[in-house]
Amino acid sequence: MIKRVFIIIVSVLVLGIAGGLLYRHLTKEPVPEYIFTYAENQSENFPTSMGAYYFADLVKERTNGRIRIMVYTNGGLGREADIIKQMKYGGVDFARLSLSQLAEVEPELNILQMPYIYNDANHMWRVLDGEVGDMFLDKMTKQDLVGLSWYDAGARSFYVTDGPIQSPEDMKGMKIRVQQSELMMDMIECLGATAVPLSYEEVYSALELGEIDGAENNWPSYEDTGHYKVAGFYTLDEHTRVPEMQLASENTWNMLSEEDREIIRCCAEESAVYERGLWHEREQSSRDRCIESGVTVTEISASEKEAFRNAMAPVYEKYCKDDMELLEIIRKMG
Repeated sequence: MIKRVFIIIVSVLVLGIAGGLLYRHLTKEPVPEYIFTYAENQSENFPTSMGAYYFADLVKERTNGRIRIMVYTNGGLGREADIIKQMKYGGVDFARLSLSQLAEVEPELNILQMPYIYNDANHMWRVLDGEVGDMFLDKMTKQDLVGLSWYDAGARSFYVTDGPIQSPEDMKGMKIRVQQSELMMDMIECLGATAVPLSYEEVYSALELGEIDGAENNWPSYEDTGHYKVAGFYTLDEHTRVPEMQLASENTWNMLSEEDREIIRCCAEESAVYERGLWHEREQSSRDRCIESGVTVTEISASEKEAFRNAMAPVYEKYCKDDMELLEIIRKMG
């Protein structure tokens, strides 16, 4: 029995050495010390996916190939809710996740995606790139996760099938599709409309058949789904900005030296800057294509937006009643 175990151990060692030599021979690169997984649910050419690839390339370069990160796009490792669970136990090493999904397990994050809390994109980045953003990255340790950096996902606005939305009064009686999110449903109800939770795939036909009057999303998604063809009135109210977070599993993080952790943090921050640039370009090109196709865009002035914001008082009270001081700090950073 002892002899058999000894033979098995030796065989494994030999195979490991042989595998390493084969890898080195085929790739002309040194055998990596670590090979990690990275979960991304968007397509390969989406800004967040391209940011993930950039991050992986930077890490490989700055560790001289000791650390390799394999990026799996198109939800290849599972839905975002499942990825969070896998990361808690080290089943997935890195990921880019939406704040809306993370807030389901860490409700304190909800304050960062409150409706009409930001005046514009610059306002949001002043918050996220400062002490407030760092504080929320640090909070992820409570979920056995390590927050690394913030990615952009644009602003969500309303689009409808019949006539522009210019004030909350225009929304009364409308049926608006929302995500499966209690926060989003509450927001719609406070504006006088009826929230209709529907899966993403059902929205086009529901708009086309008149089962709903409108929906809400960012420019790239509005264009990609073809929703602009059946709901040609886009109101640029930018009611929510839902940033996304790049994270590491705490199990994975604990395997790394302080030097490697610092390298990965720096690479994550650089990849975030890169992704934000890509997002801005994609957002602009999607907007231009939609307008060229005949979409009517309605701009909302600061004073008009204040009417929408005032309607959110019950939402703020429900989700931020213990953090009203922080909510006010965030608003004043605009």
